[in-house]
Amino acid sequence: MTNSPSNRLRRRLVVAGGAGLATMGLGAFSRAARAAGTTVDLPVANGHRNLVAFPEKRPLIVLTTRPPQLETPFEVFNDGLLTPNDAFFVRYHNAGIPTSIDGDRHVIKIGGNAAGKPFELTMADLRTQYKPVELVAVNQCSGNSRALFNPRVTGGQLTNGAMGNARWVGVPLKDILAKAEVASTAKQVTFDGLDRALMGGGDFVKALEIGHAMNGEVMVAYQMNGAELPMLNGYPVRLVVPGYYGTYWVKHLSEIQVIDSVFEGFWMKPAYRIPDNACACIEPGTTPAATRPIGRFNVRSFITSVGDGARVPAGSPLAVRGIAFDGGQGIREVAWSADGGQSWREAALGAELSRFSFREFTFGFTPQAGAYDLRVRAFNRSGESQPMEALWQPAGYMRNVVESVKVQAS
Repeated sequence: MTNSPSNRLRRRLVVAGGAGLATMGLGAFSRAARAAGTTVDLPVANGHRNLVAFPEKRPLIVLTTRPPQLETPFEVFNDGLLTPNDAFFVRYHNAGIPTSIDGDRHVIKIGGNAAGKPFELTMADLRTQYKPVELVAVNQCSGNSRALFNPRVTGGQLTNGAMGNARWVGVPLKDILAKAEVASTAKQVTFDGLDRALMGGGDFVKALEIGHAMNGEVMVAYQMNGAELPMLNGYPVRLVVPGYYGTYWVKHLSEIQVIDSVFEGFWMKPAYRIPDNACACIEPGTTPAATRPIGRFNVRSFITSVGDGARVPAGSPLAVRGIAFDGGQGIREVAWSADGGQSWREAALGAELSRFSFREFTFGFTPQAGAYDLRVRAFNRSGESQPMEALWQPAGYMRNVVESVKVQAS
């Protein structure tokens, strides 16, 4: 389906590369975007969305253009366990995103009142003075699948495409903090990037507990799937916090502060809070008694090879595949059902690229003529799984219900 010219998204970002320089011209937003006019049908009440190719990106689902919020079309997740850089989702809060970054001159400032030795780190320093590490890990937006909440909630109306899995290369944060000579009084580490608030909310600054920051898993990454980071995914360097929601994965990282207090900036409190109970949920229309900062992923699984409403041939073997992941325990088992969860069987698991990665599962059966309700339910190594009925919370975070994919065999 093609939109009329009046409905087309007339915005475009321009990227010019060379010698470590990336430029994005937001002034060019007034020009027509590549692939404008292409749309995609989304579930529930989201209707039609534009598919637009922003710089370094294939056509992605556009929620907003300033700041850019771009969702990965779900069929991408059936193409392999690693999400291509040009298909990786984009999420900003602040409209003041950087439009020109010289990677060769970019500096990360390390300091704070609990750092005994403040210093500045260039990209050349990062690449040459520290031993690089590599990790495959999922980045998932806290509000992934928010559009599917019932009753509906406010915020970016994402379906299931605000996630991606990549091979990250960078330096363990603990190695950088070691040079800062962290004091014994340190409680948290804060992270800031180059994006700036033009209205409301303030600067996007996030914080991690000092023990988490020093655990060796948190990474300052400069490479993604064997290439430099795309501009819209944090060029030239970003924080990678394996197993934790993307709100902590600060893009265009420019400042690291070690502090002896608990940081309570807007994006830690009151934003990105969840009900402080076992399910991180409440009944619609009620208010949580207490909240805590959002943290690790819960367990999720998706069928990727067949879509809801698909028609399949009766009497022919149907091969089904999908992905499962969690917050770092690793996936132990995936069960599947063809009758809406009345009976379950065990799916076959593929190789584990890392305990923070998507993990493939497969199963097959031969449908006879009729309707089938396909469901999958993942379990991690701690025994955590997914609820059969969707849980609710006012911010629309952490949806992980057992999804239903209905198919008709004929």
